[in-house]
Amino acid sequence: MSVAVVSGAATGIGRAVTARLVARRAGEVIVVGRRPDRLADLAGQLGPRVVVVAADLSKPDGTRRVLAAVAGRTVDVLVNNAGGNADPHRVQELDEVADAWYANLRANVLPVVLLTHALLPLLARPGGRIVTVGSVAAVRGPATYGGAKAALHPWSAELAAQMAGDQITVNVVAPGYVTDTEFYGDRMSSDLHADRSRRSPMDRGATPEEVAATICHLAGPDAGFITGQVVHINGGALLPRP
Repeated sequence: MSVAVVSGAATGIGRAVTARLVARRAGEVIVVGRRPDRLADLAGQLGPRVVVVAADLSKPDGTRRVLAAVAGRTVDVLVNNAGGNADPHRVQELDEVADAWYANLRANVLPVVLLTHALLPLLARPGGRIVTVGSVAAVRGPATYGGAKAALHPWSAELAAQMAGDQITVNVVAPGYVTDTEFYGDRMSSDLHADRSRRSPMDRGATPEEVAATICHLAGPDAGFITGQVVHINGGALLPRP
């Protein structure tokens, strides 16, 4: 039986995606993250079809742990959700600037590229789905985090073209401000929440479930002709211009 793989699954968007996949498809959902306690809590809530893999996907050995859990089975859904702003502080010294860039590339690019590369031979042909969670920051900063997320756009577009002949789709979902996540950590406050909410004409952030709904549509059978796209979910905070 085929499996789905969700990285960054322990909280927020990844947790909401996992819940939807368990409810809407057969087979196992392999959830990947760096905190085994949070993953175990998720599996305890959602049942025995959730398989926990604790791994740091920025390192090849972490990706090999996922391969061992897949055990050669077909992967019909891969959701690349691992990431986050690894260095949200402004830095001045050259060494600090370099460290900030490397930190966000390791956190946001390597987990996506390594895991996808490892699982690509096992993806369902036809019908495999790859959905990567990006960010509105890719088009409007901040620089190190936004630059790392922006790198996923051409990578996904190139992969979409490569895999189209096998009827495998590759897309990016780019949320704006999302409530009820750990993205801001200790920096979250009522003032920051209000500031981020005001950036949308709807005067609120998305819920993880709203983002998960779009991800799971792109990961489902009805989205077979959507590929190479960046789908923004931001309540109108970023509007297209003619």
